[in-house]
Amino acid sequence: MAKAQEVVKEPNAVVRYYRETVGELKKVVWPTREEAIRLTLIVLIVITVMAGVLGTADYLFSQFVRFLISL
Repeated sequence: MAKAQEVVKEPNAVVRYYRETVGELKKVVWPTREEAIRLTLIVLIVITVMAGVLGTADYLFSQFVRFLISL
């Protein structure tokens, strides 16, 4: 006689997604508080500098176009 094969029931998609998500989050190497603060400050500084550069470029280009229109 043939042996009866065991049927393994797959969890539904929501349960599987939750389990896989928890498993992946356990693998993450989270930054320390000091690293997170330092990197946040770097991002804020870069954003501020770039806003100044782009704002200045926008002002200069608008003045240049205004000059060209007034000719």
